[in-house]
Order: sequence, then structure tokens, then C-alpha cells
Amino acid sequence: RLVSTVVALMMLGIGGCAVTPKTLSIKDNPTRLMENTILKTATLSVVSPDRLIADLTDARVVYVGESHTNTHHHAIQLEIIKALAQTNAHLTIGMEMFDHTYQPVLDQWTAGELDQTTFIETTHWYANWRFDFDLYRDILEYAKEKGLRIIALNVPFYIPSRIRVGGLASLSEADRMHLPTIIDTTHADHRAYLEEIFNLHAFSGRDMFDFFYEAQCTWEDAMAEAVADNLGSDKMVVLAGNGHIIRKFGIPDRAFARSQAPFKTIYLAQVGDEAELSWADYLWVTPETRMPHNRMMGRVKKKN
Repeated sequence: RLVSTVVALMMLGIGGCAVTPKTLSIKDNPTRLMENTILKTATLSVVSPDRLIADLTDARVVYVGESHTNTHHHAIQLEIIKALAQTNAHLTIGMEMFDHTYQPVLDQWTAGELDQTTFIETTHWYANWRFDFDLYRDILEYAKEKGLRIIALNVPFYIPSRIRVGGLASLSEADRMHLPTIIDTTHADHRAYLEEIFNLHAFSGRDMFDFFYEAQCTWEDAMAEAVADNLGSDKMVVLAGNGHIIRKFGIPDRAFARSQAPFKTIYLAQVGDEAELSWADYLWVTPETRMPHNRMMGRVKKKN
């Protein structure tokens, strides 16, 4: 109720404005949140960025989601990294955007041994991640400037694709070397969430949901294992797509099962959308950014 009142007052304060600003709605809740609002979901209270950073003190792992092409999301990620680096000299940054075979290149980058052009070429950025490098440039440059280690969280990007079309059993021994030790396919809520996504999209040559789910769990568990294996005694900020941190059953809970390290999740949601309180510890509302065709999810099925 407090949040609804605050937002309503903010909206009423925009005198003479013919267009009502877009807000983020909360499912089954009257709350409407404006841009740049941070909602602590456990208490349904609005917090400032400084309060958020203070709340993260005891978290060993901080997951900050993203919509990959939303520039506002990457700016917030960098803001959080900079704030946490002030009190964590050995802060590490885990990134979904790189697979583990590129860890030596990332180490060269943060050691100041590579320029940007060489880094893009050596990581095969546009063959692997493929999103505009400029979206992540400021984060990578800051890590390089401060000597913050970047951890490659992912498996080679062809591994999930092969699992989606043939299942785990189809992988060669060479492919299996990239798999995490444990792949948990037993989480009912996670499975239901992904089955809903699967049914909304057409995946050419990928008609078997069981294979699709094996691929997604491989993805989540591989990144969770990388988080746990590289955490040590320091704090890590993990940058990954919102779908990997939503409701914590992707990377966060799987990493916790391995490390028992306390964590917090921050879901970045743009105005005009609807979110749920169960999605994360914090919802940070951002401006709207038009999203291009998603290279990873295929095309939306047409309704009959």
C-alpha cells in the first residue's frame, strides 16, 4: 500500500503532462512502479540505491539480471559493480557472455594485456555472444581499469544447441568434457516455467521438450558450478539474462546448493511490463527499450 501511495503521488506531481508515464505493474497487486524505482519484494518497500547496496553487504553472490539489449540494464549493472567494488577490493564479475574456454583471454584482458579490437577478435565475440559489444564495453573496461577478475560462466555455446536437438545422450565424449558435474532436471516449478516458454515458441528441429529442458538445466548448472568454483572467500557479481535468475531456480539456487554462500537477486524490469514479487529479492524498474528479435528463443508461434 505504501508503494502504491508513493507512486500515485509521484504521478500526480507531474502537472500539465498530457501523457501518463508508463509504469511496471505487479501481478495480483495494485502496486504500480515508475522508472528508477527499486522494490524490495520481501517487505514491499521502496529502497534507494544506497540502501540496496547496504542490504547486499552480507551477500556473497549478487545476481543482476538483464534483457541483453537494454542499455539501461547494463548501466545499472555497472553502477552496482562500482558501488560494491568500493568495499570489496577483490570483487569478481561472473559473466554469462563468455564460455569457460575463454578464461585465459579474460585474464589477459583484466591484466591490461589486450586492446579492445584484439579482445573482440580473440573471444570470437560476434561468433559467440553476437550482441553489440558496445552494450558491455563500459563494464569490461571498468573491470580492466580496476583489475577486477572476470569469470567465464558458460559452456561453449554449441553444447546447449546440440542437447536441444539430440539430448544429453547424443553428446560425444569431447562434448561431455564441458558438462557440469551435476545436472538437476527434477525441479518441477523450473520445468513448468520453461515448458510454458517452449510452448510459446517454434524451435526448428527442436520438438522434444525433454531435450530442451536438458539443455536449459545444463546451462544453469554449468554456470552455477562456475560461480561456486570461483567464489573463494570474496564477493561475486553475476551478470546473466533475467531468465537465468528469475525465481532463483536457475543459477542462484543451484550455485547455493554447491557453495552454501548467501546471495541476493536483482531483476531489472522495464516499464510497460508486468512482474511478480516472487521473481527476485529486488525489482529495479528501468526505462523501456525496444527489443529486437531474440536470437536465442526462435520465433513466436502463430495462433490458429
